[in-house]
Amino acid sequence: MKLHELKPAEGSRKERKRKGRGIGSGNGKTAGKGHKGQNARSGGGVRPGFEGGQTPLFRRLPKRGFTNINRKDYAIVNLDVLNRFEEGTEVTPALLIETGIVSKEKAGIKVLAKGNVEKKLTVKAHKFSTTAKEAIEAAGGKTEVI
Repeated sequence: MKLHELKPAEGSRKERKRKGRGIGSGNGKTAGKGHKGQNARSGGGVRPGFEGGQTPLFRRLPKRGFTNINRKDYAIVNLDVLNRFEEGTEVTPALLIETGIVSKEKAGIKVLAKGNVEKKLTVKAHKFSTTAKEAIEAAGGKTEVI
């Protein structure tokens, strides 16, 4: 097979409809737009969601809840993940990002108590759940809030 022999698969490409190219084309004169009216005009048509003046669906549905603009989103680290570090390591946000446990620091790092930690570690984070703090200290480690 040579470069000049390449052809697209049968039926994968369509000829585009050439509108307004004479009566014989089947799409001449009004180019498939009919006679006059909003949709026949240039720039005509209605915006997305418009229902002909009827109250549109997005206004008929009730509004639910609200978004707290002051919400802080924390990057979460579970205890079982901390076991991959050597005994006595100081686990910092920079180290967590470097090792790929956390992709972004976000508003801070929060340590949660899923799983259990078997090694003695010094963990530095922005927040700890109470159970996580107890579990780290029970394993002989230390927690430090940044």
